[in-house]
Amino acid sequence: MNAPLLTMTDVSKRFGATQALAGVSLEVEAGQVRALIGENGAGKSTLMKILAGAIRADSGRMTVAGVEYSPAGPADARRRGVAMIFQELNLAPHLSVEANILLGQERSRFGLLKRSAGRAIARAALARLAQGNLSLDVPVGTLSIGAQQLVEIARALASEARVLVFDEPTSSLTEEDAARLFEVIRELRAAGLGIVYISHFLEEVAEISDVYTVLRDGRSVASGRIEETTLDAIVRQMVGRDLDELFPHVPHEAGEVLLRVKNLSGVKSPRGVALELRRGEIFGLAGLIGAGRSELVRAIFGLERVASGDVVVAGGVRRGVVGRSPRQSIERGLGLVSENRKEEGLAVELSVADNLTYTRLSPYRRGGILNLRRRDAVVREYIERVRCKTTGPSQAVVELSGGNQQKIAIARLLHQEADLFLLDEPTRGIDVGTKAEIYRLVGELARAGKSIVLVSSYLPELLGVCDRIGVMCRGELREVRPTSEWSEESIMHCATGGSR
Repeated sequence: MNAPLLTMTDVSKRFGATQALAGVSLEVEAGQVRALIGENGAGKSTLMKILAGAIRADSGRMTVAGVEYSPAGPADARRRGVAMIFQELNLAPHLSVEANILLGQERSRFGLLKRSAGRAIARAALARLAQGNLSLDVPVGTLSIGAQQLVEIARALASEARVLVFDEPTSSLTEEDAARLFEVIRELRAAGLGIVYISHFLEEVAEISDVYTVLRDGRSVASGRIEETTLDAIVRQMVGRDLDELFPHVPHEAGEVLLRVKNLSGVKSPRGVALELRRGEIFGLAGLIGAGRSELVRAIFGLERVASGDVVVAGGVRRGVVGRSPRQSIERGLGLVSENRKEEGLAVELSVADNLTYTRLSPYRRGGILNLRRRDAVVREYIERVRCKTTGPSQAVVELSGGNQQKIAIARLLHQEADLFLLDEPTRGIDVGTKAEIYRLVGELARAGKSIVLVSSYLPELLGVCDRIGVMCRGELREVRPTSEWSEESIMHCATGGSR
């Protein structure tokens, strides 16, 4: 049996009173993909930051290729053969492909750059990824997200990395780019690299991984070969219990038409969309990245410029044409949870209470003064309602897990008394247990008579949660059907321009 390429043995890390890791161990062999699986807060990121040299462990031992490994920082980790490919790419978009690949590892002699040697290394790294025709001189920011990710991988290969860590690598990729990434990972595995693969998409884990390790509450709770387990078993190991349903069903019925979208067009997208949304209905919006899904919900909410058409609230006491600004949309009963929760959806440096109430402060304001005690009491009720794990209203949102941040964003819409919930990729980057909780919450909103639009790139989610699904293609709403009349194959056929 060959010695492992990477070993991490009894690694522990504490942050104040929080035990983030408690004696975690894992191994990766050369030519092997190990999936690292766990809920948000399970310790995956902390373990990988220790591996990448971003933080130091309190105790434990690591080796790479049999040599003791304790990097002084990320640059030292790369020099010693370990590189991370982050979900949010670590590139300089204004610099060229060549500059990004060689950044921090430029070839020089007597203080002068060896330009030809550097370009040869960059070309060789891209060639290993079947990207030899990619220009070295174009700014990285002009490339697609998939191509940028390949540049990031090429940078790791140029540093002669032997261990690669992929952290949620497909979260922003098209299906085509994700398929190409999997081809690249298989080629790297065949070349003898050791790969750690982190993803909340368990179907991906089953497709690309050889072995797996599950973390829960900072501990290794299970390991084994992917082919010898099931996804249900992995879910149980992740959450420490049986999930009754991955897609909980909350009984609800569609009622009166709440919103009519009439021939809505933006500057580029959407294009001539007509749609009716009913109370008590969960409407799914599918399509490839760039098809116009986000642009449609943002145009409905007033965040995107509208060239023509109308959005009309048809039911309830707030009837009338929705204006062209988010403030007017909120007044008409619309609420949006952006797919970019860190920059648009939440003010992450502010408190839970601030984020939850800023769109409706009137209940706590008297004579220009806020009654903070009353506000905090109400906020605690909403925290309990959405089952958010937080120390209380004053905790900064940035300190919460991704799933709990998303719950606060949804709770904000509840607090502002929205009738229509526009949820754009609400479960992206969230673990399977928290996803089930958000699906339950969406079902409860529908039962309460709210109308929900759910934008998602994850087709099992749309098929498991929604009552109707509409498919976007090139800015148009191609077809709307009851969910029972769709399959993953038919959705993709429609999304890629197939016949109606």
